[in-house]
Amino acid sequence: QVQLVESGGGLVQAGGSLRLSCAASGSIMSFNFMGWYRQTPGKQRELVAGITRAGSTNYPDSVKGRFTISRDNAKIMVYLQMNSLKPEDTGVYYCYIAPQRGSPVWGQGTQVAVSS
Repeated sequence: QVQLVESGGGLVQAGGSLRLSCAASGSIMSFNFMGWYRQTPGKQRELVAGITRAGSTNYPDSVKGRFTISRDNAKIMVYLQMNSLKPEDTGVYYCYIAPQRGSPVWGQGTQVAVSS
């Protein structure tokens, strides 16, 4: 079984930065895709950054130029550097992994709050 543990959330003022980390453990050797999703009340969970094992990334327009996703293939970890944070970035951030074998897994979520 695969588990994801996220860390790095918190409260920050608008314009500030946070770095989220997500570590995979358990029965996993490699992955196809890892990503960060954000959920806010009343909205569907949305992808804010994704990265493949090869390093291809994708971001929605709302975070392009402000968020950067990176990964460590050997440690099966993914990071999200969030700069120039805005109040609308507030939400619960979930780590997601699509292993090369097995079913996708979600982390438990970490709260990010950006005050104006």
